[in-house]
Amino acid sequence: MNSKPNNTHLNGDADGQSDPHRRLNKNDAKTLSLSALGGALEFYDFVIFVYFANVVGSLFFPTDMPEWLRQVQTYGIFAAGYLARPLGGIIMAHFGDILGRKRMFMMSILLMAIPTFAIGLMPTYETIGIAAPLLLLFFRVLQGAAIGGEAPGAWVFVTEHVSKRHVGLACGILSAGLVAGILIGSLIATGMHTVYTADEISDYAWRFPFLLGGVFGFIAMYLRRWLQETPIFKEMQESQELAVELPIKTVLKNHAPSVAVSMAVTWVLTAAVVVTVLMTPSLLQKLIHLDAKLSLEANSLAIIFVVIGSVVCGALADRFGNGPIMIIFSIGLAISYWVFYSTMLHDTTYLFPLYALVGFFTGLVGVVPAIAVKSFPAAIRFSGLSFSYNVAYAIFGGTTPMVVSLMLREDPLSPAYYVAFVCGIGVLAGLAVMRFRQRLDLITVPA
Repeated sequence: MNSKPNNTHLNGDADGQSDPHRRLNKNDAKTLSLSALGGALEFYDFVIFVYFANVVGSLFFPTDMPEWLRQVQTYGIFAAGYLARPLGGIIMAHFGDILGRKRMFMMSILLMAIPTFAIGLMPTYETIGIAAPLLLLFFRVLQGAAIGGEAPGAWVFVTEHVSKRHVGLACGILSAGLVAGILIGSLIATGMHTVYTADEISDYAWRFPFLLGGVFGFIAMYLRRWLQETPIFKEMQESQELAVELPIKTVLKNHAPSVAVSMAVTWVLTAAVVVTVLMTPSLLQKLIHLDAKLSLEANSLAIIFVVIGSVVCGALADRFGNGPIMIIFSIGLAISYWVFYSTMLHDTTYLFPLYALVGFFTGLVGVVPAIAVKSFPAAIRFSGLSFSYNVAYAIFGGTTPMVVSLMLREDPLSPAYYVAFVCGIGVLAGLAVMRFRQRLDLITVPA
């Protein structure tokens, strides 16, 4: 056995398929659809918290706390879910590289469903005092550990099933599925504000989305029973090429450039998702007093365009390369969000079309996993991707809501400044991918 396997052994293709140029078949379609659907339901569980952040903040913290401090602490608990991602992701990735991708794919859903259901049942600050936010924090940590293994595991799982020529499209479709989970959350939040009054939501109805999320999790777990282990892992198992030493040790020792590139593009992904999709509805409600129902309807439309953009972005990356598409979509997101956000502060006439345009360029989330997946050899791919993605998300995604909230005290345009800056990082990362593309191909995807 070899701690640093030579991926050319796998039929001359690090993606493990004997024909790297074959078309998508029925098995690929089944794997993609079930993975995307399961990911959508699990991501719903994780993000539904942010759609009810204002309500949760009022119920789980003292009523005499200043509004800005309550918001920061509420987003702090939201951030705790992100900060827990690296540990959960690294542990699940370790066993995913040693015991199999599918087992961890199932485990992540169970670890998500239980705490989501529990949040829907737990008492508030008025009933149990300080224990309420502490319990909420604990459940968010469990959710974070689960989601830490979900996204990297899903990306590795699907890309090891399809041919090399369709890695971008597969990542785009799966990312679209994960974003669809956010759409489900947005639609349910919109429906809640339509059916229930603000007082009813605060009294009891806020629990329903969390209880429903727990049910969604168990449904997703059942669906994944029909998935098969990836061909690459089976081949590594049969040829005894699984990593002997700790996979994460190999990642840190031998693949620092790949980690740096993967973390950079993940930072862009966090700004795209956390600021433009998750935070913007609440920001518009607070800053310009936009009707909650109207802001969520616009948000739902934007997410539909994120789904479309993810697939388009992934397909274009297969044709023109990951680097150029990353650059184009980063520039498009920076410009579109600046125009949208600065306009909304004064005039909401074009709320829907401008937010839809932002959503389309947020579709850059479709190319991010393709860049990261191709950066690591098969034997340590899960660990490399999981470490890079989750550490970056913990640092940047977890702290973004608090940073933007604090920046807003100085300048209402802060969210647009932040997104533009991070999109600049995306352009640099795209240039790096183009510069080192040949080198990465030699390391991870031999001809």
